[in-house]
Formats: sequence, C-alpha cells, structure tokens
Amino acid sequence: MAYSIDLSGRVAFITGASSGLGSQFARVLSRAGAAVVLTGRRVEKLKDLRAQIEGEGGDAHVLALDVTDLDSIKSAVAHAETEVGSIDILVNNSGVSTTQRIQDVTEEDYDFMFDTNTKGAFFVAQEVGKRMLARARGSAPGTYTGGRIINVASMAGLRVLPQIGVYCMSKAAVVHMTRALALEWGRFGINVNAICPGYIDTEINHHHWSTEQGQKLVNMLPRKRVGKPEDLDALIVLLASDQSHFVNGAVIAADDGFAV
Repeated sequence: MAYSIDLSGRVAFITGASSGLGSQFARVLSRAGAAVVLTGRRVEKLKDLRAQIEGEGGDAHVLALDVTDLDSIKSAVAHAETEVGSIDILVNNSGVSTTQRIQDVTEEDYDFMFDTNTKGAFFVAQEVGKRMLARARGSAPGTYTGGRIINVASMAGLRVLPQIGVYCMSKAAVVHMTRALALEWGRFGINVNAICPGYIDTEINHHHWSTEQGQKLVNMLPRKRVGKPEDLDALIVLLASDQSHFVNGAVIAADDGFAV
C-alpha cells in the first residue's frame, strides 16, 4: 500500500523562497497540495518560481518581505492572510552568512547575520504564531486550529566551524528559539521544529564544490558528498503535516552525519 501526505487546503508561508532551499521547499509543499506564499526581497525571482509552480498546477502567491524590517514582516503576514487565507505552515528559511575569522568580524558583519538569521526569524515566527494562537483560542476565524512552524537552522548551529563563527552563533540561537517556542505554544497545537541542514549544493555555492578548497571540504565529509535540496523533501513535508503531531521541539540534523 502506498503512503502519501496530503496538504490540500493548507497555506504555507515560506521566507527566503527566491532560491536554494527556500525555492525547493516551496515546490515540494505545493506538490503536496498546499497553497504557497513565496516571500523574499528578490521579487522577480519569486515571480519566476510562481510561474514554475503554477505551470505544474500549483497555487502560488508572491509577496515582498524583508525579515530585518518589522513593518515589512507585519505587512506581508497580514497581506498573505487577506489574499490567501490563514497561515497553517511557516517555513522560516531566510538566512545569510559571511566568511571571516572572528578577529575580523565588524559590528556591521555581526548585525548583518543576527538581524536576518536570528532576529528576523524570531519576529516572523512571532507574527505568524500570534495568529495561530488566536485561532487556537477561538478569537480569530480559521478552519485549521494549531499550526506547523519549521525553522531552518543549520548543522553549524550544532557544531562550530572555522571562519563562520558568528553564523554558527546565530543558528545556535535559532535552535534554542525553536525549543522555547515549542515549549510555550505546543499546548495550543502549534508544533515548532528545526531542521539543521548540512552542506547542500545550491545555485549560490555550486561553483565552490569544483574548486580546490571545495574539494578539500568534500573529502572531509563523512561520505564525501554534498546534499541536494531535494534530499530534504520528505522531512519538510512530514513536519508540515498532521502526521507530525507528536513531533514538537525537535532539532533534526539532516547533514549526512557531519555533526555526529
């Protein structure tokens, strides 16, 4: 007997959807039946993704969002719920990084990473979470009580790596944020979990794996390979679904064993 997960009737709000993991998460959630709200700063790329999803028969919507701007967060979430419906699934995916030694990190570098990776992720989750809480308490309309919040952290939040120390710190904060939200919101049927991806081949870093430095890194990995965005498909769909109702506050390493 085949087993499938159906997200029909659900609305998924994905941050950082213009490329990489974010765009793949949007595709796979759409294929599972969810209406997807594609958000980010690169609106033209989001429109291209919307066209691809609609070409496959999916339901996709585009909204500009800067997670470092609280007004932008509130506006995008409100607009999504007005245009598409109550948000049932949040994929908190926006993230940035720099590569430098600790002694070379400037205040601007530090704020660049923490403002997006930690502060931005927190206030997106808070804004969506407030609305999920209101529905759970019966003070706001909605056909689905509860919700699924999936924070995209990193295996760098579990294992410190050289030259990306501040990035590691920012993602470690996302790991603890996930547990804090799960603790407070779980009793309302809102499940909050984190995925910690390892090294994934995306359009942003694709060229790096063929360089000498990239090959050295690949040879350090447990199975001497990097992942593909689709390697996380099953995990993201499971965590977005009702079938994950007993999974809350989990921090799941999807890194091919790198953080072991």
